[in-house]
Amino acid sequence: MSPRLLNRPADVVELLPDHGWLWTQSMAATPRILLNGLAERVRERRGLRLMQLHTERMQSLARAELAPHLRHHCFFVGAQTRPLVQQGHADYVPMFLSELPLLFRRGEQPVDVALIQVSPPDRHGLCTLGISVEATKAACERASTIIAHINPRMPRTHGDSFIRYDDLTAIYEASDDLPLHETAVADAVNNAIGQHVASLIVDGACLQMGIGAIPDAVLACLGNHRDLGVHSEMFSDGVLELVARGVITNSRKQVHPGKLVATFVMGSQRLYDFVDDNPVVVLLEADYVNDTRTIRRNHNVVAINSALQVDLTGQICADSIGTKIYSGVGGQMDFMRGAALSDGGKAIIALPSTAAGGAVSRIAPVLTVGAGVVTTRAHAQYVVTEFGIADLRGKSLRERASALIAIAHPAFRDTLQQAAAAQWQLSC
Repeated sequence: MSPRLLNRPADVVELLPDHGWLWTQSMAATPRILLNGLAERVRERRGLRLMQLHTERMQSLARAELAPHLRHHCFFVGAQTRPLVQQGHADYVPMFLSELPLLFRRGEQPVDVALIQVSPPDRHGLCTLGISVEATKAACERASTIIAHINPRMPRTHGDSFIRYDDLTAIYEASDDLPLHETAVADAVNNAIGQHVASLIVDGACLQMGIGAIPDAVLACLGNHRDLGVHSEMFSDGVLELVARGVITNSRKQVHPGKLVATFVMGSQRLYDFVDDNPVVVLLEADYVNDTRTIRRNHNVVAINSALQVDLTGQICADSIGTKIYSGVGGQMDFMRGAALSDGGKAIIALPSTAAGGAVSRIAPVLTVGAGVVTTRAHAQYVVTEFGIADLRGKSLRERASALIAIAHPAFRDTLQQAAAAQWQLSC
């Protein structure tokens, strides 16, 4: 049966049941036209729950007064949902990204409606989820209603992104720009971190990295490496130059050799043009890409993640500032553990030594009260700041404290040593 054609985005409300569980495709594929339409008439419904990861350009729904009609249910918190979560008007659900598709498929979390953004159907009647597969394919399988914005500007992607046009319940067709994230400009701190991380990467390594100044700084330091691969939760523009120069070839990977593997991409229009109908890029579901069993099969996996705070025992906080939820668990532990289990793998947390303009040390005696431990002290391996590298694997608490103090900002090292002695009885 052909899908119903919506005359305007606001008509999406007519397909939503009161108290229904909605899933919105996330990242740069957030279907903002449908969500803006929902915002126009959302007061006609009660008790909707909008499940999501990081979402882009959805300001129209990020209002506390809408909570009786629609409450955000966030598996990852972004800039627009962060104030709502911190003020109690939205909910945060800590969960490994690798487990989210399973939550849907096992029926542990109902999905009544999936709101998605897709590329136009091809001659075979197949649309694609474009630049973000993550948990959306699983949500579509479980949802009784699938509402799609068909956007001719959405890249056609390969992998797990295909969805049949005839499986869509309703569609709205319109051209819309995708959100762009240009390459971050690295400063001296990020460049120093990038150089330290790059020194840990061998030829033939398989990389996982995120988006932002530190990942871009690392990639900028890899121009003399050979035969690097990418198996990552996501990738951005930083890989393009290395692909063009023949540094990233994916030739030594054990899993999907020759392919750039991710579950979503986000970046510039140049990146979106690169992935469009490119069989070298495969976007696969998060329960496969982020599965430690998949990750560890590649050799020399290097997982590069960041954090908000690290304590002297190696506990790593990445989702909150004290009790204030800031982001989410995401795929950090999926890849930290997968890399550690890989033959020759390295799990890296890279972060500036200070925050708040240098007023606060990110390496702390203990985590701030309420801080979320995303990577445990038993899982921590390398911690990198602009001042060097601390290898924590197999180290005692005393040895860890000493190594971490050595890469803290010099202005805080004496205080950290004193705290280590007082709180942990450690002589560093």
